[in-house]
Amino acid sequence: MKRLSIALLAVMLTASAFANIKLPKIFSDNMVLQRDKPINIWGWAAPNEKVTVIFNKQTKTVSATNKGKWMLVLTNENAGGPYKLIVKGGNKITLNNILVGEVWVCSGQSNMEMPIEGWGHINNYKQEIEAANYPMIRHIKVPNTVSDALQEDISGGDWKVCSPETAGDFSAAGYFFARELFNKLKVPIGLINTSWGGTQVEAWTSEEAFENNAAFKYVATASKGVNIAQKMKDRNENILKNIIKFQGDFKEGANTNEWKNADFDDSKWPLIKVPGLWENEGLPDLDGTIWMRKTIIIKEEDAGKPAQLSLSVIDDNDETFINGTKIGSTTGYNTSRDYTIGAGILKAGKNTIAVKIEDTGGGGGIYGVAAAIKLTIGETIIPLAGDWLLNVAEIKGGASAVGPNDYPSLLYNTMINPLINYTIKGALWYQGEANADRAYQYRSAFPLMINDWRKQFRQGNFPFYYVQLATFGNTEANSNNGSNWGELREAQAMTLSLPNTGMVITTDIGNPADIHPKNKQDVGKRLALIALHNDYKIPGEYESAQFQTIKINGNAATLSFTHTGGALKVKDATLILGFEIAGADKKFKPAVAKIEGDKIIVSANDILQPVSVRYNWANDASAGNIVNKIDLPLAPFRTDNWEGITVKAKYAVN
Repeated sequence: MKRLSIALLAVMLTASAFANIKLPKIFSDNMVLQRDKPINIWGWAAPNEKVTVIFNKQTKTVSATNKGKWMLVLTNENAGGPYKLIVKGGNKITLNNILVGEVWVCSGQSNMEMPIEGWGHINNYKQEIEAANYPMIRHIKVPNTVSDALQEDISGGDWKVCSPETAGDFSAAGYFFARELFNKLKVPIGLINTSWGGTQVEAWTSEEAFENNAAFKYVATASKGVNIAQKMKDRNENILKNIIKFQGDFKEGANTNEWKNADFDDSKWPLIKVPGLWENEGLPDLDGTIWMRKTIIIKEEDAGKPAQLSLSVIDDNDETFINGTKIGSTTGYNTSRDYTIGAGILKAGKNTIAVKIEDTGGGGGIYGVAAAIKLTIGETIIPLAGDWLLNVAEIKGGASAVGPNDYPSLLYNTMINPLINYTIKGALWYQGEANADRAYQYRSAFPLMINDWRKQFRQGNFPFYYVQLATFGNTEANSNNGSNWGELREAQAMTLSLPNTGMVITTDIGNPADIHPKNKQDVGKRLALIALHNDYKIPGEYESAQFQTIKINGNAATLSFTHTGGALKVKDATLILGFEIAGADKKFKPAVAKIEGDKIIVSANDILQPVSVRYNWANDASAGNIVNKIDLPLAPFRTDNWEGITVKAKYAVN
């Protein structure tokens, strides 16, 4: 009897636990629901439990399935609020301050994730935060999580009302998009920010999509049966082997107190090139605490003087010392390191710079522009690029964790699948940097993801607007040497063949030395231009001009374009830049170009029979200066289909 009573009590307690209705975490106070569409409300309860939902003037009831899941659909609501959402069953849930308006999913990698404040520090971020008093704009950040299985709920997060106290954490691109929409439409705007820096498009695509696509079925097949735990164990072992191979030995928990001092014996430390990431020089996958040192000679006449140490950028965080004295520290992998050295620290003869670097994930090291890595003493400049010494102090504890790009679908499973029932207006996307080395395959992988999302959300061909890659890198990656970013931009442009898509051009607001451009205001405005025209029927030109046709007459090529607004013009100059022309030998040379209305005539004196014209076809695509009537930059393009440098690169499962 005693055993039976205990068993019965356990059953009753279990039943009681399941009797509580539960909502997914995407539902919280302050959320925005989509206007003018049926609104899905769903959750969990006891098997067959009756659930009632009350919202505004609607009351609807549904019974949970025998597996404890339930969903009902509220009829269309006009923009408005605030309202309460009440859900009743064995318990009662009340959510407050709910608005009805326009809901947009914001996704991609770091340029979408980049917050107004924090590591991004966009242009004028302090002023933007002070002015961010928009209670009708709401934002939720989906936590960065991975899983090799489909998840029904996100791991956390809640909706925030836009204010100077909260806006710093908002996606900057998303916020400026929302602000433009709100100022034009005067309706609530909700942003679901599900983005993660450095991630590849394959991580955001479902396994089902790979399974059902002939070109990508190998991706799903290769990842089946993979023992992730064993893979991570193998990775850890390889990291340790690489460290020992690189520096001879490794002692976990070594005493590093003396590593900052000038008299520390670093004679056995190996060399590494700066600027650069250590992952590219024999230490792949290494995250943790790493020290770098460099000894320089200071002349007698410069000893004791104040100076400036510039280390370009460091991934991720650093503490920097001169002769054992700390001169500064910085958090953030894309923040310039410029440290003031006080009088009396530098001495005649040998001086040692020691940098303690904490790398939390991804690349690590002193990188950026070589010319920006220097010591300045008055008029004296000592270049610091070149050989540095490096030693690993500690391997990051989470180094064995599964990363978002380790296997396909890891982010779809956790950061998209839990959202697919939420009624939305559309999606914004800023990604591609992590796929640039496989740009040709992106022609298929990117549309595959878009079509996959549309299928999974079951809300038709909802608007999908994205940002083409900005300017980044050097001019050596160009038409003659090959440009993976040029090819990725082309793949993005080709994706416009999908219905209800739009693309923002940003080559004019990028930074060759910074993969994270600080001008997110114009990114948001340009995304909003497309949405306002396509979805909210505001007339006028709304996109950048795109190449349409080429006609060759003798030694000249006449180019026509769409979305000119009636005219093309040169921005802030008289000389047109960015055009190249090639004959059958495929060797490109700078071209002379002139505008005739909405057409451009291109030629080069030493190319008598032109075959191809290219514009802004380089990683650093900042040279081009053609804009349309509303000052949007002309999209990069090429008129040929010659094989590029990424044609053979394919996604591979680790």
